[in-house]
Amino acid sequence: MKRLLLLLAVCLMVVLAACAEESDDGTTPPQADADPTPTREVANVGAQAASAETQELVLATTTSTDDSGLLDAILPDFEAQFNTDVSVVAVGTGQALELGANGDADVVLVHARAREDAFVEAGSGTARFDVMFNDFVIIGPADDPAGISGMNDAAAAFTALAENEAIFVSRGDDSGTHTKELAIWEAAGIDPDGNWYQEAGQGMGAVLTIADEQRGYTLTDRGTYIARSAVRLELDVLVEGDPILANPYGVIPVNPEQHDNVNFELAMQFVDWLTSVETQRMIGEFTVEGQQLFFPDSTQWREAEDQG
Repeated sequence: MKRLLLLLAVCLMVVLAACAEESDDGTTPPQADADPTPTREVANVGAQAASAETQELVLATTTSTDDSGLLDAILPDFEAQFNTDVSVVAVGTGQALELGANGDADVVLVHARAREDAFVEAGSGTARFDVMFNDFVIIGPADDPAGISGMNDAAAAFTALAENEAIFVSRGDDSGTHTKELAIWEAAGIDPDGNWYQEAGQGMGAVLTIADEQRGYTLTDRGTYIARSAVRLELDVLVEGDPILANPYGVIPVNPEQHDNVNFELAMQFVDWLTSVETQRMIGEFTVEGQQLFFPDSTQWREAEDQG
């Protein structure tokens, strides 16, 4: 629309200039007497304005990258470099992948590896690229009525929560965190049910607030937990360190062969920028009250680290 309005404005300027050059008797001077320079200048101004038009990139991502404050810290660099406005749609991983599959996003940044691989295998995305990682932790009240503090076996901790019918607040929203939670329940051989098990159907920030208000337990990514703890959160990390709690993030451009409306070129520029050593360094340097929330893990970063 901006481009169309610009062209109309240029055409109007040319018409007005032509009218101004008409003689008093209404005749038009011979073309040989016309100076072509103003026309070239108008065309140059129009070309420069068109080239300066701001692009838009739609990024569908998980709530943790947004709630933690990471995107606010790093995206201005991309927007400035590529004259782009990034429209962030922060939802659960399942919803983010669905947006990509429907062509409603140009690129997705999520954290559920099996589902990401399936997204690419289905042809919805072109390829998955490693970005960063942190981990999931099980948090709960400091007095820990279920007695799980210090455990390093997440499935055993979930078993104790079920046996004690301790309040557990689940994302229940098909997010990456919810996917991980279900995997842990499956490892424990438990299908959680009962009044103690509450499915919120909300993002990580809201779930942390609910669990805090009810003095209950929940599973959270460490990044969002740290960011929220800096504001107000009276829940402690009780279980951590189990390999099942690993939390890698990947970025995937949406396949333009399935949706010709996606801006694939800009999406690939975003991928290259996000996985570059410079941006990876920004990710690693992002902290809240001195605590690092995410750890760089792109191929470019690892190669640079290996080379010293």
